[in-house]
Amino acid sequence: LKVVNKKQIICTTDKKQKVDMVMVVQVGRGFLPGDANKKPDQVIGVIPIDSIFSPVIRVRYEVEAARVGQRTDYDKLVLEICTDGRMTTDEALKQGSEILAHHLDVFTDINDETFEFEKDSKVKDEDREALRKLLNTSVNEIELSVRAANCLNNANITTLGHLAMKSESEMLKYRNFGKKSLTEIKDKLKEYELSLGEKIDVSLLDTPPTAAPPDAFEDAPFEGE
Repeated sequence: LKVVNKKQIICTTDKKQKVDMVMVVQVGRGFLPGDANKKPDQVIGVIPIDSIFSPVIRVRYEVEAARVGQRTDYDKLVLEICTDGRMTTDEALKQGSEILAHHLDVFTDINDETFEFEKDSKVKDEDREALRKLLNTSVNEIELSVRAANCLNNANITTLGHLAMKSESEMLKYRNFGKKSLTEIKDKLKEYELSLGEKIDVSLLDTPPTAAPPDAFEDAPFEGE
């Protein structure tokens, strides 16, 4: 467990004194009010508090005029994204775009005359549950080589879903991960009818992807492969 924001205020006291407490850390999305954190069997002394899972602190955007050649009727979108360090701004933008695209998928199949509904919802639900179970399979259960498994663990890639969302170029940035490991990963994903660069419905993942720590990367390709 790594404390990203060491300036986060946990509590205040009237005077200098020793504070002894046990804190519960969990994974989630968005915001969860303190009342929702209450449990029927919790012991006396537990104080449920609001949970803020989003790593994004502030977002600002501007639409500016842009010129392309002799044309000046173009617009340029400028985004300013600030995070608390749990993920980079690029990762926040990518994941936010995927979530937005998923929510808008419902409009892509609209027909002007008719709406097509799923005839057999039970089959659809069973297929979705099977996919969810597959995507949340631990990478430690798919019989990878020691080197490949260590690279994934060091990069906080813990499930098949997290792995399939990565592109080849992203994988090759990790320390000690070369072309042999890449080929092994691609062949293993193929066994599960998956591939790198998949567009994964993040709502199927029990835990959202976690940014890799800085020491998981290296500037130059690994020479051992």
